[in-house]
Amino acid sequence: MALIHELKGVGNAAAALLEKLHLYTTEDLLFHLPRDYEDRSTIIPMNQLTVGRTYLLEGEVISVDYPPGKRKSMAVLVQDGFGKVTLRFYHIYKALNDRLKIGHHVQIFGEVRVGARGLELYHPEIHLPQPTQGQTRLTAIYPSTEGLSQAKLRDLVQQVFEHYLHDLTELLPKKYTQGYALKDALHYIHVPPVDANMQQLMQGQHPAQQRLILEELIAHQISLLTRRAYVQQVKAPVFSPSQRLVNALLEQLPFQLTGAQQRVSAEIMQDLNKNQPMLRLIQGDVGAGKTLVAGIAACHALESNWQVALMAPTEILAEQHYLNFKRWFEPLGIHVTWLSGKQKAKDKKQVKAAMLSGEAQLVVGTHALFQDDIQFQQLGLVIIDEQHRFGVDQRLALRDKGSANTTPHQLIMTATPIPRTLAMSAYGDLDTSIIDELPPGRTPIQTVTIPLNRREEVLQRIIKNCIDDHKQAYWVCTLVEQSETLDAQAAEAHFNDIQSRFPEVRVGLVHGKMKADEKQHVMQSFKDNHIQFLIATTVIEVGVDVPNATIMVIENAERLGLSQLHQLRGRVGRGQLESFCVLLYKTPLSQNGYERLAILRESNDGFVIAEKDLEIRGPGELLGTKQTGDLGFRVADIERDQHLLEKAHRIAQDILNTHPEHAESLLNRWLPHAPRYAYV
Repeated sequence: MALIHELKGVGNAAAALLEKLHLYTTEDLLFHLPRDYEDRSTIIPMNQLTVGRTYLLEGEVISVDYPPGKRKSMAVLVQDGFGKVTLRFYHIYKALNDRLKIGHHVQIFGEVRVGARGLELYHPEIHLPQPTQGQTRLTAIYPSTEGLSQAKLRDLVQQVFEHYLHDLTELLPKKYTQGYALKDALHYIHVPPVDANMQQLMQGQHPAQQRLILEELIAHQISLLTRRAYVQQVKAPVFSPSQRLVNALLEQLPFQLTGAQQRVSAEIMQDLNKNQPMLRLIQGDVGAGKTLVAGIAACHALESNWQVALMAPTEILAEQHYLNFKRWFEPLGIHVTWLSGKQKAKDKKQVKAAMLSGEAQLVVGTHALFQDDIQFQQLGLVIIDEQHRFGVDQRLALRDKGSANTTPHQLIMTATPIPRTLAMSAYGDLDTSIIDELPPGRTPIQTVTIPLNRREEVLQRIIKNCIDDHKQAYWVCTLVEQSETLDAQAAEAHFNDIQSRFPEVRVGLVHGKMKADEKQHVMQSFKDNHIQFLIATTVIEVGVDVPNATIMVIENAERLGLSQLHQLRGRVGRGQLESFCVLLYKTPLSQNGYERLAILRESNDGFVIAEKDLEIRGPGELLGTKQTGDLGFRVADIERDQHLLEKAHRIAQDILNTHPEHAESLLNRWLPHAPRYAYV
């Protein structure tokens, strides 16, 4: 394939516009697929028009005038014997005037709208009358950018078909092409016959599209499998089951492990007992006990005299883990250390020295653990919390933190339940365990939705609960604009208002702009019941466990995703007391917004909620942009095309085993900018 500059009519200006669409080569153009199609094969009578549809019309110009108004325009009335329609132009030039004189017959193509004079077409294409029975193909409409016309894109695609199609290589074995050679599939999608099934094409379900979708999914699965193979090239330490630490840890606890925790712990132990690096994702709903399972995994490594690192995406969550692990492990004689980017240079230097000497046996920190100058004596297990907040490359960087010729085992945790479809697409390099059982004694949280104009009524009831019943409550401030600074200001204003109006209530404030130690002090005070009413931003989405907190209020709930709302709701209901979540929403609420909040009222199941969130908001919102940036699908839609995922996974393994040279070519075609990993 050639560079796009080699096409006729592509100078520097056109090339710059094409690059905005990430089109650099002739092959890129072939895989820049239509977003819609137009039928220019049939002239439609003017009395059969529907607003919002695009039509080919033919008629006689019966009047031309220039209506008064703020913007100069030309109105052209055309009739065909069945009806009339007005053509409206705001960009008027000589060739247009010459073509649209009274008495001229013209063909018109455009979208029908309602205008000042009834049905109007704004800036339609104008042609001299020509026979339409020769039109045997639908006309493609491409994703474009300002300054790049559809006619130009169609011309460039046509040039590629005429002069460069022979360069396109078939990369799938024939048995996997679903009856469509690649060139035939692309030709059908770019220029489908006029009798093509438009509904199938618009829904991405035509066999020609499905053949391309399958190839793209295969390329993504190849990327995941090569990533896994890369991590597993270097052997991992083999850990025997803990004989002392696990029992000592569990004896401290006032409760028994759930069946799900026991099952997942056994799956992890099987992995740790092999000399291949464990790559396992633990999914569990809010409060399912993932951290304890991670602690049990750490026991096996620590008892074998290997170091453990736990990494979390935020200071507050990392500190929460640090305090938990310190409470669990220091009585067992394990040295637990804290590392963060905000530590003073002197403290950081001491921690690094302890990590290198092996004195620091269990290190908890933020992304600071990724830094090049961080070294361990012998790191055997890496635990990562809320993986979707990190890019894949950051996680892989920890592969190189092991001692000579060893790779640490990796255990990834997430409290954002991930639909199976998304897990196969984003985490296909990981084995998955699900903790699908909550500890006994948890009381289901009752969720109610209330309009913001009843905010004061809600506030008065919470104050009464705090004073009369000695309950604790959260109030989460979010504004319509997505801004941590504005959210912090809103929280601060609300905090000051409560303090001045209700001096008898012990109020606290926490937001993302506070220093880590300040936040930790406030959260600890809330946990110790020194604070009754905590005003916060979404910084409290993950982390703290306060069994006495029974009320969660979330302002402007309609602006947050379902999974994030579910995470926030999970801060209450941590004990046996009846708990409530109040979602305050701004009116009027759209139908979509109403349905979203209704899902939370009806379900406490994080996996059900995550499936709905994926349907409504897509993978970018659910996984985070760092993670979905690695997905980057061009023709596939993981929700629509999930039925092809397992097939794509099997074919990807087959291609890597039997046609490894095609694997690299598939990655170059579909994921040209993704990092490459050696496959063994």
